[in-house]
Amino acid sequence: MDEMEVFDRKAVRLHRARAVQHINTVADLLNDLAIRLLDRLDDTTHRFTHALDLGGRGSIAPALRARGMHVVSLDPAAQLAAKAQGFPLAADPDLLPFAPASFDLVVASLSLHWTNDLPGALIQLRQALKPDGLFLATLPILGTLDTLRTALTETEAAFTGGVSPRISPFPDLRDCAALLQRAGFALPVADAEEIELLYADPLKLLHDLRATGETNAVRLRDRRPPSRALFPTALAALPTRDGRTKIRLRLAHLTAWAPAPTQPKPLARGSAQISLADVLKSE
Repeated sequence: MDEMEVFDRKAVRLHRARAVQHINTVADLLNDLAIRLLDRLDDTTHRFTHALDLGGRGSIAPALRARGMHVVSLDPAAQLAAKAQGFPLAADPDLLPFAPASFDLVVASLSLHWTNDLPGALIQLRQALKPDGLFLATLPILGTLDTLRTALTETEAAFTGGVSPRISPFPDLRDCAALLQRAGFALPVADAEEIELLYADPLKLLHDLRATGETNAVRLRDRRPPSRALFPTALAALPTRDGRTKIRLRLAHLTAWAPAPTQPKPLARGSAQISLADVLKSE
């Protein structure tokens, strides 16, 4: 086992494989999040023909196929890859099996946050794109499930005097565009969106996380069964609104292109014809 790995790959695959039985219970949520991401396709006049659906869990491939694309659906779990409704392929996102320039579109919906080597995965995805190919991704970032993280930490500390990691670490928004640039993408953009979920029964939150394959796979997690009171007590401490438990998702929407000679380039430094000082004076 690589000591630098944050996530247990076997656990990620197992959780996603088990999610197949219940994925339909969260289809509306996954489809809504997919629509928010795929709406960005309407902002370009490019026509895409060969797409990679990375971890879409059945929310991405059907929408791409409806647009006339051939779609490969890749997931760490073979069961979810088969469920995704593209040509199924089981593989880890940072161990891609594709030749360079295989796709003109890559869509990663809520899947890259389980990657042990996110910079390396982004480099491989950029290489898998044809020149001027488009990369779209949604990634949970810092702030997602923050109240649940705090409640679990404080409750476990009170019960046992120690804590175990139970919520995945997430990147900050400001890091996302930099990671895209570092991976060699052109014209990178990262913007954040906050989504508030309300639960009449807070236990439904845990069921939804299991149904999407999003349960704890941190390598250094405590493998022992927690106290029976841990989760009920932590859930009872979560903030509410109108009598329902309130949970925040904070998502980064990433857009970037594989470099191509036809893309606009920034002007060379010092080539401006108008002085900023003159503009400020005129205003």
